[in-house]
Amino acid sequence: MWFFTEEEKQIKELCADFARRELAPVAEKHDTEESFNIEAFRKMGELGVLGITADPKYGGAGMGAVAATIVMEEFGKACASSTLSYLAHSILCVNNIQNNASEEQKEKYLPKLISGEHIGCMGMSEPEYGSDAVGIQTKAEKKDDHYLLNGTKMWITNAEYADVAYVYTRTGKERKNLSTFIVEKGAEGFSIGKPIHKMGMRASPTGELVFDNCKVPHSALVGNEGDSIYHMMKNLELERITIAGISLGIAQACVDQCVKYAGEREQFGKSLGNYQMIQKMIAEMATETEMMRRFLYTVAKEYDDGKKGPMVAAQVKLQIPKMATKIALDAIQLHGGYGYSREFPVERMMRDNKLNEIGAGTNEVMIMIIAKELLSLSKTAN
Repeated sequence: MWFFTEEEKQIKELCADFARRELAPVAEKHDTEESFNIEAFRKMGELGVLGITADPKYGGAGMGAVAATIVMEEFGKACASSTLSYLAHSILCVNNIQNNASEEQKEKYLPKLISGEHIGCMGMSEPEYGSDAVGIQTKAEKKDDHYLLNGTKMWITNAEYADVAYVYTRTGKERKNLSTFIVEKGAEGFSIGKPIHKMGMRASPTGELVFDNCKVPHSALVGNEGDSIYHMMKNLELERITIAGISLGIAQACVDQCVKYAGEREQFGKSLGNYQMIQKMIAEMATETEMMRRFLYTVAKEYDDGKKGPMVAAQVKLQIPKMATKIALDAIQLHGGYGYSREFPVERMMRDNKLNEIGAGTNEVMIMIIAKELLSLSKTAN
């Protein structure tokens, strides 16, 4: 993009090279085996991107939504699963601690999370509360020298591997009385439930966090009791922007694969690329992807500049994953029978991208957010 800084351009080159070397060659293997590419994840710490938005004094890069989205796009082209785990760590855990935790908590947790020595996750969704995040029922009860946490978190990316969990709980009867705790692996009463087997994003581990009278010290509380609703919603904006970056990467990878295949595959004595119908499909896919790119990075830049709010983040989250799924389906169609087989990566890309229409807020929830904001603005204008 024309407004990328020199540092952002360098991040793009570094991540593209890393993705080609460390992610792409084993993406299919990890998808088939449902295994986590933990070796590459540790190396992301060496690359310097696990704390992309964190303060440099803790080892972070001190960058913003644009840079984070660049990483998502470049990694997403090669392996969306590994990128989703990266997002859960860097945006849902590290960024939340950076923005909301005390100085003591930052000093304790951020250096190891940013170096890759530790892996992080976030506990928000529950078995009965997915889209309705504010309705969560996991409770934290204050005792003399500790809190007791009880409840279960569901659909948690990195659950099995996480050393640190950033966990939302209820500390009062009011619906918006939410509080956050940093829970360490091995805490008394904290366990990991069964792994969840998924259609796509199979190389990104997903599981349950189970709290059964989980004992955590008062120092594990982030901020004050009951003040987490704002933190949650603010971080959701960044999550929705950056997860759309994964979809952008998938779309671009589909276009690249289709251009390559159309030039190599022959039908009726000439390459597929000579047929106008194939040219039309590729031209439209490429144009749609470029539209996605310009929309997404414009919104990311506005987020960094503090100019836009949750509605625009919801619009990005609604439209870009939807378009990427359409592009992935077109890529499968262009490849014919090969596209439907596991011989080519486009079927994996389609399966992976479908999650981005569900995670971080479903398409339907994004529509509700957008419509509510627009109708509210209409009433104000009248």
